[in-house]
Amino acid sequence: MATIAGLLLAGAAAGVFGTLLGLGGGVFLIPLLVLVFHIPMHSAVGASLIAVIASSSAGASKTIALGFVNMRLGMSLETMTVMGALCGAWLAPHLPARLLIALFAAILFVLSGLLWRGGRSGGNADGASGAKGGVLDGEYFDPASGKTVSYSVERLPAAIGASLAAGIASGLFGIGGGVVKVPALRLLSRVPMKAAAATSTFMLGVTAASSAVLYLGRGDVPLAVAGTVALGVLFGSEAGLRLSRKLSDLTVARIFAVVMLGIAVQMMRRALAG
Repeated sequence: MATIAGLLLAGAAAGVFGTLLGLGGGVFLIPLLVLVFHIPMHSAVGASLIAVIASSSAGASKTIALGFVNMRLGMSLETMTVMGALCGAWLAPHLPARLLIALFAAILFVLSGLLWRGGRSGGNADGASGAKGGVLDGEYFDPASGKTVSYSVERLPAAIGASLAAGIASGLFGIGGGVVKVPALRLLSRVPMKAAAATSTFMLGVTAASSAVLYLGRGDVPLAVAGTVALGVLFGSEAGLRLSRKLSDLTVARIFAVVMLGIAVQMMRRALAG
């Protein structure tokens, strides 16, 4: 009974952060399942994929209704993410893992600092109105500020390249691509943080669904664990959505920066420990 309650709480926590930050929740859930509940790594990843699908479905369905998700932008970038994930999985056995992990951690340290400052290097993602009418531009009403936010998607080729890099990182390191895609959309394309996180959540569900089929086929998804965690994720996603509606764009960016810093520290420790 205590294990079931613990799995529900773990899923709820993953759902909150997954929906709020656009990370899917796997980056939080996998360490908990492995270290706290002593579930084998492959099974933890399989259960996490089911949880990511639940988080994406629950979060995206409501953020789409709120207008946070830029579906055209998400589908434009998702193809590159999937291609990158396949490349990363192929490259993983052929590259020096410690060097790659240390390099990636260093990049995350830099991105964390930029996001903490809010990524205010210009553009129109700070709540200003003035989208330029491009096919990928977006608009939504932000309940936290009480304003309608219009934005243009800038430097699309850079965002496409970042999506490819996010997929490669996902395939190489086993982390969700959202940890790269969200900062890229915010810092490179000047997409507001809430729209970037919601669009990432929408994309993560598509990626996780394609991977989950393989894990199910191999029998690497513990159905009882996955079902319990997914139920917790559904509750957590609702809480994450409510937080997103109340918090400012800058606050969400800074929470993401702190989480990213924690991931960077763990990856650097992993690299130094071999």
